[in-house]
Amino acid sequence: MMPGNEVALGADSKARTQQRLTVLVIAGLAWSLVNFRLDLMRRMIANGHRVLAAAPDFDTETETALRAVGIEPLTVPMQRTGLNPVNDLQTLRALRKLIRDRRPDRILPYTMKPIVWGSLAARLEGNIRCHPLFTGLGYAFSEAHPTGKRRLIRRIAIGLHRHALGMIQLGFYYNDADLADLRRFGMIPDSARMVPVPGSGADTERFAPAPLPDGVPVFLFVARMLRSKGLEDLIEAARALRREGREFRLDLLGPTDSNPDAIDTETLRAWNDAGDAIWRGATRDVRPYLAAAHVLVLPTRLREGVPRTILEAMSSGRAVITTDAPGCGETVGDGEGGLVVPMGDVGALAAAMRRFLDHPELAARMGAQARARVCKRNDVHLVNRLLLTEMGLEGDAPSVLTPDLPPASVVAA
Repeated sequence: MMPGNEVALGADSKARTQQRLTVLVIAGLAWSLVNFRLDLMRRMIANGHRVLAAAPDFDTETETALRAVGIEPLTVPMQRTGLNPVNDLQTLRALRKLIRDRRPDRILPYTMKPIVWGSLAARLEGNIRCHPLFTGLGYAFSEAHPTGKRRLIRRIAIGLHRHALGMIQLGFYYNDADLADLRRFGMIPDSARMVPVPGSGADTERFAPAPLPDGVPVFLFVARMLRSKGLEDLIEAARALRREGREFRLDLLGPTDSNPDAIDTETLRAWNDAGDAIWRGATRDVRPYLAAAHVLVLPTRLREGVPRTILEAMSSGRAVITTDAPGCGETVGDGEGGLVVPMGDVGALAAAMRRFLDHPELAARMGAQARARVCKRNDVHLVNRLLLTEMGLEGDAPSVLTPDLPPASVVAA
């Protein structure tokens, strides 16, 4: 039995005796409700609660997956990126109407726009208990001293958060750097209690260890196709290794994006044609690609929260190369679940990749350590229990993680 399964869906008898509550989960992307929050919402239902899931752009597959487990999908207009006052006011109005009509007892928004407009709607409709989940502060906070457009966006984001979150009493965050900025810029009330959460968690049964494949070593990058994810650094490192005559394959898995930081499809195709990397496009099931790879590489230059791709790779028994960006290096543990390099250091990135090419046994050894590490610290059942107990949706629990699941701030200390 994996860690946390003893408190898996419906297993806590105290939870089933609680009052039935209505919970509204708000996302900026409908599919993320299935990809990142399905286990959490299923556990809410197993504990006797009613669950509403709001997001833009539902497709049939997503709606079907949610309804199959008793979750009601609700479409709200929302542009995931960009600042457009007309569109954002439409989002606010739609969320206010939804809250007014459905009167949820708890609201759990995650990512920036759902947090801002969901929290503001909850405040305007009678201070419904809203518990924002900060999975990362994103583009506006990716540089310590932004200039130009990024600086303007940060100022706007700070003002919106201050206005929207002025009454929250409880929230969640993934890494200490995000909490520091939330406090530093006054984006949350001084009185708000903020609870550390070690990411969205990995389903350690679904992402079971897979044997390493035979053949040429395969490095796998899984993320949106963004410069800030370190993609250009990765391509340069791969080119340097190929100039040395090294043989390996580099797979890029993930969608393009509307983010101003996105790498265009022409560039991705050019990399493909030049033999730098193979762009595999987007997928809704990363497991076959992890099984076909030896090492996951995420050379991000961003504060990442706690990347789900890293957790799922570690759970699958894959070593990870990543940077010392907050949320990444401490999750992996340098020399334990993989290798950690400085952000933006192409030479160090190439050297880390070279170590796995020169010492093939490292992938197996560090992959096994990665699996043990994520099972102990990031199992999805433990993470979900923390969230639900703190929100009053499950039986009594302390306001810190169990000894087997230390807070994000001390993971890999």
